[in-house]
Amino acid sequence: MGAWDIGHFDNDTAADFGGRVDDAEPEKKADVLRAVLTAAAETAPQDYLDEGEEAVAAAALVAAQCPGGEPVTTAYGPKDPIPPLPADLRPLAVRALDRLTGPNAEPLDLWAEGGAEAEWLAGIAALRAVLAAAPGE
Repeated sequence: MGAWDIGHFDNDTAADFGGRVDDAEPEKKADVLRAVLTAAAETAPQDYLDEGEEAVAAAALVAAQCPGGEPVTTAYGPKDPIPPLPADLRPLAVRALDRLTGPNAEPLDLWAEGGAEAEWLAGIAALRAVLAAAPGE
């Protein structure tokens, strides 16, 4: 992971994902988010979860539309506005974040190796709290 800071879009993979979200037609942006969130959420605990940075970025975009969510204002995130997202992405994002903080998850392993595990987990916990508090249906 080419990371330069702890933010949800402050790594190469997430920044590239922001561009991919921009490239999608407005009516397909939710599908792009759903695909990466589903891939992370459905990775079995015994399987190694690679590329979870995209799921974190997707969760940040979903959380931004929730009450109490922080807007994604980084230059590395999508440049185009994200249309209103379906509420069912919220519990999916929670499940993806839960998987990313469990065993066999590359982002957690990399942040632990870099000595920033606690800081990264705090950011994930803040996202999760916003998503879990918002209505999901």
